[in-house]
Amino acid sequence: NDKAHQSLSEQLKVHSIRRIYVAIVHGNIKEDSGTVNAPVGRHPTDRKKMAIVPNGKPAVTHYRVLQRFERYTYMEFQLETGRTHQIRVHMASIGHPLLGDAVYSSGKSPYHLQGQTLHAMTIGFIHPATREYLEITAPLPDYFEKILRDLR
Repeated sequence: NDKAHQSLSEQLKVHSIRRIYVAIVHGNIKEDSGTVNAPVGRHPTDRKKMAIVPNGKPAVTHYRVLQRFERYTYMEFQLETGRTHQIRVHMASIGHPLLGDAVYSSGKSPYHLQGQTLHAMTIGFIHPATREYLEITAPLPDYFEKILRDLR
């Protein structure tokens, strides 16, 4: 209903919705955690892609390493902002594109993926009617779990 929509829209606007994603990226991230703070907007020459551009909208992605493998890193991301393709663009910009991402990396993968290894794990927000904090977690999809088992 309108009341719920307005409440959730306001929470998005003030960045109070907690969003946690997990992904597998190429390479090994040296730091255990960090932040990418770089503006994201339309790519200057490829209008189907997003990119880090000086006149883009502010975008902040916090990351934390969950597990390192020989050629990949399993990571967690918390967003302060929610730009289109934000995690994909930010990770590619620091040299660690998402496994299976054909748009922001070579897309080469030993796995037959139908997209990148990115999963919206948790969302938390104030319930519009009860005003209680609500957090919902979605388990990893089977294909994602299988890749992690193979890497381990």
